[in-house]
Amino acid sequence: MRYVPWRLAVFFAALQPVVLWGYQAWILALGGDPGKVLVDRLGLAALSLLLITLAMTPLQRLTGWGGWLAVRRQLGLWCFAYASLHIAGYAIFLLGLDLQQLLVDFAKRPYIFVGALAFLGLFSLALTSNRFSVRRLGRRWKRLHRLIYPVLGLVLLHMLWGVRADLGEWLLYAVLGAGLLALRLPGLSGRWHFGASADAEKKMQ
Repeated sequence: MRYVPWRLAVFFAALQPVVLWGYQAWILALGGDPGKVLVDRLGLAALSLLLITLAMTPLQRLTGWGGWLAVRRQLGLWCFAYASLHIAGYAIFLLGLDLQQLLVDFAKRPYIFVGALAFLGLFSLALTSNRFSVRRLGRRWKRLHRLIYPVLGLVLLHMLWGVRADLGEWLLYAVLGAGLLALRLPGLSGRWHFGASADAEKKMQ
């Protein structure tokens, strides 16, 4: 396996936030509503990791270094892990595992439904992120994994409806997401493809 130190560094960097927040919750350092704080932080971490995952291909094309693509799958799985913890925290801390209240939230809070759709998209991507799925699905694998683009839109919409108060923070994430998507437009991506070829890109998946 190539880039082992780099892969390990990314692994521990992605693990650090949830360990820190778990410790802060243990010592009661998350304020008066630690459950909500954890849910919000986990959601933002999932969005941040989604954006970082999308940044790997542009960075590889810009620099020609294969290490970016070597950790792309790992980062995507970390994104799914934080999204799963986000949903688990919502179910435990905010709903108290009350299924009836979940149905009420779906009806009264559209952003919950949008978030659920985004999670289903992430689940599909995580489930098919292995080499077996790549071989089994063939060309369909690439089409399936383009779901990451609408998933990003759903996550940003979920955040916009959920945050409301801090539009400045939301705009920062939205601009970063729009920029990463714009770099994938055919007219732009072809102009700055200084790195390895598309075949090399596939080998790193």
